[in-house]
Amino acid sequence: MVETYRGSLDTATPPSIVRGATAGRAASAILGLASRLYIPACARRRLAILIYHRVLPEIDPMRTFEVDAATFGWHMQLVARYFTPLTLSEAIERLYTDSLPRHALCVTFDDGYADNHSVALPLLRRWNVPATFFVTTAHLNGGMMWSDGVIEALRVVPGDYLNLEDIGLGNHSLSGTKDRATAALAILLKARYLHPRDRLALVERLTDNIGTLPVDRLMMTAEQILALRGTGMEIGGHTVSHPILAQVSDAEGWDEIVRNKEELESVLGEKLRLFAYPNGSPGKDYAARHIDMVKRAGYTAAVSTAWGAATSAVDRYQLPRVMPWDATAIRFGLRLLLCYGHDPELLAIGA
Repeated sequence: MVETYRGSLDTATPPSIVRGATAGRAASAILGLASRLYIPACARRRLAILIYHRVLPEIDPMRTFEVDAATFGWHMQLVARYFTPLTLSEAIERLYTDSLPRHALCVTFDDGYADNHSVALPLLRRWNVPATFFVTTAHLNGGMMWSDGVIEALRVVPGDYLNLEDIGLGNHSLSGTKDRATAALAILLKARYLHPRDRLALVERLTDNIGTLPVDRLMMTAEQILALRGTGMEIGGHTVSHPILAQVSDAEGWDEIVRNKEELESVLGEKLRLFAYPNGSPGKDYAARHIDMVKRAGYTAAVSTAWGAATSAVDRYQLPRVMPWDATAIRFGLRLLLCYGHDPELLAIGA
């Protein structure tokens, strides 16, 4: 039985969100024309799934890869105006029964950040856009992920250089905020493939002489997860500690998948049906054995980070998603329209 999204904005919207929502208006005429002209026949049988992580209250120069509230506001304005947003559960059911509406689109979030509730939710409700939140549980009710520990440490660590060559993570300039942000991203891109215990060791090394970090609680609480679900949003699994599944043992991978599902089901009081692979690159971050684990755990579908729009020919346990990097309304809208004509680049690693 497909659940119907029942969200609507019934709370005051912050002024910055209102200002951000107006940014998309300049592109309305162009995107309106493009959405009418660029409607390939396949667009009625394809599903675009957006992937976000955080929605920051304001721009953070240390997190240039994340959207802020103003940007996310006009993203959702364009989604509501030119696409057909659906819950992921409904979209998947309609994808495989050949009943998708034109330009069907879903919004998803990975990891379980508290700002998904405090910042993103009011915007989603303002534009009546449903979303699915894939939540890790290692830091439920507080704390933060190892990657945030790296970023927050580099924000304040003293000195103009950081030498991590002894652990294969390079030598980095810290002469200004831009250099620190560049160093953080470079370190994260390499360190994400370390074993979870080695990633935690890295954070301990970076924070050893700092004392208190500027921020140390970034993840959602159980109450916030329940509040999201109470508005009709969907919750999905995303492992306990966000390991790259291909980099841990099968026993560790199974425990990460199953224990995360059990913990979230305990909070929600209902079964989870949807899963997102950490990092999500097919064949690199997860393999056929992990698809089988997700099936055996009781999930009915899963999403990857392969780029493109999903068709009914795509394995329902490897649905592709699109990362909305574009900083202007026109480029954002056109990229989404174009993705409907792009077949996902999924490796044949199992069905």
